[in-house]
Amino acid sequence: MIPFPDISPEIVSITLFGVTLSLRWYAMAYIVGILVGWALAHRALKRPTLWQGDTAPMAPGKTEDLVTWIILGIILGGRLGYVLFYRLSYYLANPLEIPMIWTGGMSFHGGFLGVVIAAVIFYRRHGVPLASGADLIALAVPPGLLLGRLANFINAELWGRPTDAPWGVVFPGEAAQSCGQALGQLCARHPSQLYEAALEGLLLGGVLLWLAFRRGALKRPGLITGLFLAGYGLARFLLEFVRQPDAQFVTEGNPLGLAWHIGGWGLTQGQALSLPMIAVGLWLVLRARR
Repeated sequence: MIPFPDISPEIVSITLFGVTLSLRWYAMAYIVGILVGWALAHRALKRPTLWQGDTAPMAPGKTEDLVTWIILGIILGGRLGYVLFYRLSYYLANPLEIPMIWTGGMSFHGGFLGVVIAAVIFYRRHGVPLASGADLIALAVPPGLLLGRLANFINAELWGRPTDAPWGVVFPGEAAQSCGQALGQLCARHPSQLYEAALEGLLLGGVLLWLAFRRGALKRPGLITGLFLAGYGLARFLLEFVRQPDAQFVTEGNPLGLAWHIGGWGLTQGQALSLPMIAVGLWLVLRARR
């Protein structure tokens, strides 16, 4: 097993007039991910020959406005998705905590829906073709996923299930180290955050960039979006088998944390939310190829 590296979740912390201001790796992941995504989208728009009819779906100068809408979609959708999909009963009892995003709790699937709604509104207002506009966003998302999962690892959150693999990590905290083992024996877990960073960020992002900039995939509107949805959904579905389920779904009669199950068979919440993404993604790929 591998001991968890001694990395502080805070990059820098400053106290002014009794108030402590901190810059955390998680916040930096969002900031850098959005900036890298903006740079990729801007570069793609500046090369009209990549797009259908050798015409970019919108002017490169509108990218900044699009990013503003996407940021709102990520924050609002990610938070509301976490509230609705994972801890609805808790937040119904504590509604004042819903806006407290600094306490943690963001859902990718909720953030995804938030981005979709924000992008549709923006594209409708500016006359941008929805399929090509969606491809632009899908191309820019993987760097943020990569950095976000790395930040999850630094925060020692969203760790995986117990494992005896030699690369299992001993995460800090009683909850992470409590695996039903003998008293005093450490528990190693899958570093599922790093698995997700590799699959959803590096691999999926690399494939999309290669197809867009080298194989003319952007000339088929909807193809990049479909591949992103299917690729992310499949990666997330498979990784749920080694990812520790959310505590609210784990009970004595349901140790695997299955949110949707009949008897001993079922799906985790992450798998259930990923299946529609896979289905829509495959449909978009088939539609674009036709």
